[in-house]
Amino acid sequence: MAIKTLTAEELYKVADLEALPCKSTKELPPIDEIVGQERAQKAVEFAMSIREKGYNMYAIGRNGLGKRTMILRYLNRHQHGSEALFDWCYVANFEDIRTPKVLKLPSGIGVKLRQDIEKLMARLVKAIPLAFDNEIYFSRSEKLKNQLTQKQESELENITKTAKERGVNLTITPQGDYQFVAMNGEEMHTEETFDALSKKEQEYFSNTIDELEVALRNMVRQLTEWEEGYSEKIKKLNDEVTMSVIGHFIKQLKKNYNKYPEIKNYLNDLQKDIVENVDIFLEEDTDQAEVSTAALDKRLPRRYKVNVLVSRPSDELPIVVEENPNYHSLFGYIETATYKGTVFTDFSLIRAGSLHKANGGVLLMDAVKVLEQPYVWDGLKRALRSRQLSFTSLEKEVTLTGTVSLDPEPIPLDVKIILFGDYRTYELLTHYDPEFGELFRVTADFEDEMKRTPDSELHYARLISSMVHDNGLLHCDRKAIARIIEHSSRITGSQMKLSLHAAHIANLLREANYVAKQANSTMIRQSHVDDALHNQELRVNRLQESVMETFMDGTTLIQTQGTAIGQVNALSVLATNDYAFGAPNRITATTSYGDGDIIDIERSVDLGGSIHSKGVMILSAYLNSVFGRTARVPLTTTITFEQNYGGVDGDSASMAEFCAIVSAFSKHPNRQDIAITGSMNQFGESQPIGGLNEKIEGFFNVCQIKGRHDEQGVIIPRSNVHNLMLRSDIVKAVEKGEFHIWAIDHVTEAIEIFTGKQAGVATQDGSYPVDTIFGLAQAKLNALRK
Repeated sequence: MAIKTLTAEELYKVADLEALPCKSTKELPPIDEIVGQERAQKAVEFAMSIREKGYNMYAIGRNGLGKRTMILRYLNRHQHGSEALFDWCYVANFEDIRTPKVLKLPSGIGVKLRQDIEKLMARLVKAIPLAFDNEIYFSRSEKLKNQLTQKQESELENITKTAKERGVNLTITPQGDYQFVAMNGEEMHTEETFDALSKKEQEYFSNTIDELEVALRNMVRQLTEWEEGYSEKIKKLNDEVTMSVIGHFIKQLKKNYNKYPEIKNYLNDLQKDIVENVDIFLEEDTDQAEVSTAALDKRLPRRYKVNVLVSRPSDELPIVVEENPNYHSLFGYIETATYKGTVFTDFSLIRAGSLHKANGGVLLMDAVKVLEQPYVWDGLKRALRSRQLSFTSLEKEVTLTGTVSLDPEPIPLDVKIILFGDYRTYELLTHYDPEFGELFRVTADFEDEMKRTPDSELHYARLISSMVHDNGLLHCDRKAIARIIEHSSRITGSQMKLSLHAAHIANLLREANYVAKQANSTMIRQSHVDDALHNQELRVNRLQESVMETFMDGTTLIQTQGTAIGQVNALSVLATNDYAFGAPNRITATTSYGDGDIIDIERSVDLGGSIHSKGVMILSAYLNSVFGRTARVPLTTTITFEQNYGGVDGDSASMAEFCAIVSAFSKHPNRQDIAITGSMNQFGESQPIGGLNEKIEGFFNVCQIKGRHDEQGVIIPRSNVHNLMLRSDIVKAVEKGEFHIWAIDHVTEAIEIFTGKQAGVATQDGSYPVDTIFGLAQAKLNALRK
């Protein structure tokens, strides 16, 4: 019975989009779910639904799967219920300026408060100096000053009068000190005149001056008390004036923010501090005032600014993607400013990080980037454990002295972290960081592929529509969508799968969009997709062209016609980082009298990998079961990949090697217009291999180079048929009967195709019919044994 070849329909599964409800992506609604990732989607839903500590998520999958894009699309279209969102503001702590206070305000209130405070300060900057620069204030302060002066002058006159009555005069030294001097009539005593006085008179003056100095000291203390009282009265006057200016404005603000106790308390503290520090508004020419008002935006007192760290313009769930998660970009930082050579900082220079912006929502980051940055991973774990954000953590960690300029109040943290990474990073974190499992309890495992069904094709079409809409591309017609779906299936190497490597599909769409625009088309059509695929291949297939040139100029020996003994065309795949292609290899087998050993030259010279060596051992076992049941095979067989100067691994050539060996045993030639790929087990059954499409296309290309004829073809394992997604020119050649692909279940079928004779079935005594390939080989082996 002849072995049938595959039909053209079996070589390529066409995307049937007849059920598509529209003619292009223009009318096709974008998908609002994570397509083909049911497992990952459930993980995202679970993580987002649990607000408890530790239920952060690690999304596992290869780069380019579109994990971030899919999760962002899902989060944006499925807003999970969250607690009320807040604005976070820093304001001065007037009791301890080094520890700024946090205001937790409802969404949108922070910006409004900042604007109101700025308006208040703008008014006070003008109003307060005017209140102190008028006749009413001057007259009241002058009156208090005059009262003090009168008291001082009266006391001074009294003590001067008393001293004069007792012959002593009160004078002021050049240094400004008071001094009592004994008088000689109207003149002051000199040293000579004082020494001329009697002892009794000298004692009188000394005692009198001592008494007067005691009285003077008492008077000075009294004057000091009066000055203090005067200062208190002036301050009280200043407070009254200041309160008369700010009272109305503050009262209105308190009324406006009556519902917010935190703001009311802050306004009370603000009012009290302005009254106590009114000089900030008055001392315009001093350095202290200049520094206090130094700002990048307005000349307003920095002390009374409201630093809105995070403002929520709406009630939407905050979703933040941090591309560069270094310590400052993630946890925020405190800036410093320089003014007239002085470096200073305050609460108004505190800047938010991504964690602040995502507080109450979701923060997405790349796991490798987080781990690459110093201190970030430990800081992130510390923040998640404590559920609060502190601005001084890094400084305390890296500064030997421990000095910190500011120590702001920490902000409560309620955020969901989603890390993206590959399996390797996940395994390392799981193995080496025991806290990882506690803080990232949810794992979203993203698939590389999805099943290809009529329904999944429609979902995939909507995924393509999403990419078109998201990137603002030209719309795709139905045939273009179908071609992209078919190419996606080709990427997976299976008719039953679709690739979920979103980056690759998105790049194809962008390039097809470019081709369509170059052609002045209003829509992406199938031809544009084909051109884009051709352009992609052209950019990366230099190695393939170099290899094919060796077949063209005869450098690589290959036959695609005729027959040869002990020789078979096998198929292999060569690959670069971004491209894989197939090329045939000649496998040859030679025999000599020996003990039944099979020498694998590749293994002997360390060019064969362990899997290839395993394949050779398996075919050896099957070979011995065929020819060595009753006696040892009296031949030593040597097999090799001709003109192979690199490594060989994999067992996909084991059926080809067996066919070459049987040909060498039987001395019956194999067809050279046929190539074969596939591995086998110890019972001779064919087993599937990878890279099938590339291998078949590689042999077809060489046949075109060497000369095409209608009998050429490829033998593949039947278990690989579902992997076929071949080029259109090969499908057409098969359809016309100009190329053939045989699918086999057993290696004996391959022998029959190669030789035109049946392999043969053993009788009970282990012998084979003489008109079969195994019978011919057995006869030659028996002759050698005799």
